[in-house]
Amino acid sequence: MNEYRILVTDDEEDLCEILKFNLETEGYIVDTAHSAEEALALDLQVYNLILLDVMMGEISGFKMASIIRKSEHLKHIPIIFLTARDSENDKLTGFNIGGDDYIAKPFSIREVQARVKAILRRTTIVEEEIKNELRYETLSIDLRSKKCYIDNVDAALTKKEFEILRLLLEHPRQVFSREEILAQVWSDEVYVLDRTIDVNITRLRKKIGEYGKCIVTRLGYGYCFEQ
Repeated sequence: MNEYRILVTDDEEDLCEILKFNLETEGYIVDTAHSAEEALALDLQVYNLILLDVMMGEISGFKMASIIRKSEHLKHIPIIFLTARDSENDKLTGFNIGGDDYIAKPFSIREVQARVKAILRRTTIVEEEIKNELRYETLSIDLRSKKCYIDNVDAALTKKEFEILRLLLEHPRQVFSREEILAQVWSDEVYVLDRTIDVNITRLRKKIGEYGKCIVTRLGYGYCFEQ
């Protein structure tokens, strides 16, 4: 199992310790916090999942979740709410804030373990998909299929056009000289004219439509992708 790190945030200290013990037996690294204030003082970026009680002190679990979802650095972290408030409206509030699951108290430890495993499995799949894709707005390139899509429509790039776009998208705002593009994209070919790069860039710009303007020429330096 990967070393997933989980934060349990609940003002019931005994419950925190029970969850910590049982989740650690599953192989997870578990930290605890007994208030939202204490949790928010931590480096939350290190966590793969947060178990969050709703009914706490001045900052409720719902409010803490809202803070997390508004942060660019934290909004991807899955949240499971733990609460005695299990009415339909409470659940809808939790999901509308951005909760990934909602477990009503009292609960069984086995249920929590199963829910945690399911959420982590799902987010791991999503993370793997993200790693295999480069995206800017509705322009995306799939690194597995070697295809480029505009609004989910295949742009039908050649191999060289695809590799040029991939290079520029992987390093936005970085300027690549013709020599650097040759070394990266035409590394296996003995002799290629600079003009060949310009022709491929021109064709690429046309094929990616409105995003063609994002491939900028820096006179005397080379090309870059400006977002």
